[in-house]
Amino acid sequence: MSGLVTVEAAGILFDMDGVLISSIGSVNRCWSRWAEHYGLPNAATIRIEHGTRAVDLIAQLAPELDVAEGLKLIEDMEIEDVADLQVLPGARALLESLPPERWAIVTSATYRLLLGRLKAAELPLPERIISGDMVERGKPDPEPYRRGADLIQAAPAACIVVEDAPSGVGAGVAAGCRVLGVLGSHSEEQLRAAGATWIVQSLDDVRAQTLPGGLLITLTTL
Repeated sequence: MSGLVTVEAAGILFDMDGVLISSIGSVNRCWSRWAEHYGLPNAATIRIEHGTRAVDLIAQLAPELDVAEGLKLIEDMEIEDVADLQVLPGARALLESLPPERWAIVTSATYRLLLGRLKAAELPLPERIISGDMVERGKPDPEPYRRGADLIQAAPAACIVVEDAPSGVGAGVAAGCRVLGVLGSHSEEQLRAAGATWIVQSLDDVRAQTLPGGLLITLTTL
């Protein structure tokens, strides 16, 4: 259903890449360099599944590789390669409008990479973080978003997940959260098929007001 929607929530759980910042150029370049370093076939054209943890990608691409070694290399590459990193529309204003106890970042990126990207983007560092190396099972498993809801001391059903990738949407739905899909890395049809409750063009279409014990969120949906 499109139009103006107003909902209450205990808090917001944000994915990072594709929601708050765009680092897709860096991701594609670095994974191609990484694959070339290890002599993988088709390294120049390799494309990774957006929203997937690096450890899971390494297991898929090079299962024989020492994971710690491979993970450190891709982290180093991606932390260094931030020349075209962009803050996505509406992200800064929305984050700055939220009380710190009412939001968290729940990302497939490692904690070290998250810190590097937020610093490069000059976005506020949240008090509450669930990174890919803090969970046993990454998205699309519901563990990350259940853990995120715990951080803001709320039931998953009281939280809104903000995601751009079907795997993340699926993780939020499986965790029992309502999910706001943001266009960018995937189409409206893909996000709806994954189970997004609402879809917006960007975070410019999201406003939040503080209520006693929660948030009042206004969405201009597609």
